[in-house]
Amino acid sequence: MNQDQGPHLLTVPASAQGQRLDNFLLRHLKGVPRSLVYRLVRKGAIRVNGRRAKAENRISGGDEVRVPALDRPHEATAVGARTIHVPEGMLRTLRQSVIHEDDDYLVVDKPAGVAVHGGSGLAYGIIEAMRLLYPGETLELGHRLDRDTSGCLVLTKSRRGLTAFHDALRIGNVSKRYLALVAGRWEGPAQRCDLPISLERDETGRRQIRALEGHAIEGSAESARRATSLFAPIERFPGFTLMEVDIGTGRTHQIRVHGRALGHPVAGDHEHGDAGANRLARSLGLKRMFLHAQAIRFPDWQDDSLLFSAPLPADLEQVLQALSDQAP
Repeated sequence: MNQDQGPHLLTVPASAQGQRLDNFLLRHLKGVPRSLVYRLVRKGAIRVNGRRAKAENRISGGDEVRVPALDRPHEATAVGARTIHVPEGMLRTLRQSVIHEDDDYLVVDKPAGVAVHGGSGLAYGIIEAMRLLYPGETLELGHRLDRDTSGCLVLTKSRRGLTAFHDALRIGNVSKRYLALVAGRWEGPAQRCDLPISLERDETGRRQIRALEGHAIEGSAESARRATSLFAPIERFPGFTLMEVDIGTGRTHQIRVHGRALGHPVAGDHEHGDAGANRLARSLGLKRMFLHAQAIRFPDWQDDSLLFSAPLPADLEQVLQALSDQAP
């Protein structure tokens, strides 16, 4: 273990503009227990531009974040410098997953089971692995996908690309289309869900994510964020429905909590899903959450519209085939 001799300042880069304080700290203080980070924020020991801040506060490029002396592994420095080891098989998979590359963007068909970034016990994620494949490039995550979710993931290679993508996200000008198998037979036409989503953390730092209805919105106004999901049925099976879901926002677990709120949780979702439906889905060969980021459309820094898509992976296709085979 290595102990810092005193507090130090982290200068927020432009690429972290709009990021939550807790996410910024967890990325840059690798090796420090998550619970300690949240406790220091609550006590006011971590300050932004000399002032107390909350974990959910958004930071800006150029902000100075004061961090007290901490005990942490020597290689987990303030800038997160550490040796990354990624299996060669994973690097080969990611090389083959590139959908598009230009001077500003790198779009990959993210494999399921791989997190978008390391930390919290994970040695590496997509971003760390891609930086090994593209040494010398300034790669940043444009957005995030859940670890179990496959499909289109946008990385940026330039500051102008990152800024343009985040600006488009902020004003709702990024369109994302997913394929999801949900529990139950969907009755009727497409339906929109506009329930705000609340992301809070308990004393240990564990996330608690839910869609808010009625009076709950007022009670959690500070943590509630606007979210819109359009669910459209594609094919109905016994016990399940294949849905196309378009989201104009990108909140954490958005489709998962909106699906649950509508009475149709995503198959294979162990956090927001239905245990009985998950058991049935496993019997059909589903080994992970059935959620795939099929397509994404966004404007580049010149305001030209870009559209990318990724086919449904073989493991999910096999589940649909099993459902078709048992249909009457």
